[in-house]
Formats: sequence, structure tokens, C-alpha cells
Amino acid sequence: METKNKEGEKKTSELFKFSGDWDKQSKALKVKYPKLSSEDVKFESGKELDLIKRLENKLHKERNEVIGILKSNFKSVASAF
Repeated sequence: METKNKEGEKKTSELFKFSGDWDKQSKALKVKYPKLSSEDVKFESGKELDLIKRLENKLHKERNEVIGILKSNFKSVASAF
């Protein structure tokens, strides 16, 4: 389901929560997407949307695509250990 925020941007109602070791996940993202910097993958608790927005801009992907990348990355990092 999509809704619009006050700026008129489309947002999905899906909530995304990070779990696991973000340090390992961020390193894996930087390997898979070399154009990402440490600043691009910087995670601060409570600021998940900021991270997603940075990744959208840097990777030229939509929000759902970025969330899919993060979920896939989590699964691959989690299964490696």
C-alpha cells in the first residue's frame, strides 16, 4: 500500500527495521557497491530513513529497491557466519 507524505512523495507503508551486525553488513554493501563510502552507509539508531534516503540517492534506486538490497545483504551476511 502506498501513501503520500505532506510533501506529496510516495511512501510504502512497509516498516523496515535493521537487525544484526551493521558493521559487517555495511562492509558487505561497500564491497558489492564500491561507489558507497563509509559516510553513505553510516547507521544511527532512529535514523533508518536517513540511511535509506542516502542509499536511494547514491545508488539511483527507489526506496523499495534499497530495502530489498538491505534485506538481501542481511541474509547473505547472516548466512556467512
